[in-house]
Amino acid sequence: MSLALDFWLEIQSSRLDEFEGAHKAVGGSGRGRRFATQQINRAYAVLLAAQFQAFCRLLHDECTRALIGSIPSADLQVVARANFFTGLAMDRGNANPGNIGSDFGRLGLKLWDELNALNPKNALRNKQLNELNVWRNANVHEDFRDRGTFPAGQRTILRLPKVREWRRTCDSLASDMDGLMHGYVGKLMGRPPW
Repeated sequence: MSLALDFWLEIQSSRLDEFEGAHKAVGGSGRGRRFATQQINRAYAVLLAAQFQAFCRLLHDECTRALIGSIPSADLQVVARANFFTGLAMDRGNANPGNIGSDFGRLGLKLWDELNALNPKNALRNKQLNELNVWRNANVHEDFRDRGTFPAGQRTILRLPKVREWRRTCDSLASDMDGLMHGYVGKLMGRPPW
């Protein structure tokens, strides 16, 4: 297991669990509408997107550092470091499928093709991750004009089950990305990267 996945499962998950606790404290645990929890749901989604972006960046860094460390020439390591780390999409944008694919693509693989081959459910998870990031941006910028997600400015209520679905999506993607990158980087290096 990478340090990135360990951090996701231990530290980042506990941060997300705090929103579950806040939701119960404000809205209770019984069935029914929870109007008072809307801002908690929105903040939960924003934090989930941020924590998943942190996971992706940590995993990318871990893979890149392992690859660079396997290069015998110090001069070539400098060149590789500059190419792997300069101008990363996730440094200036969200961890949406395109940005994640772009950054991991610098390591020489088509991440989403590989993830979909590893688990066909990842095609749906790709769409769910994109949806999470659309909601994240709408919440942060208070801009619900994306007609694909919010037709005519409607459906702007975010429910806890939807945020939990996105969290399960991120959990599954984190696990699959970790396994995929362990195998891929290990094959390039000729030994396990972690």
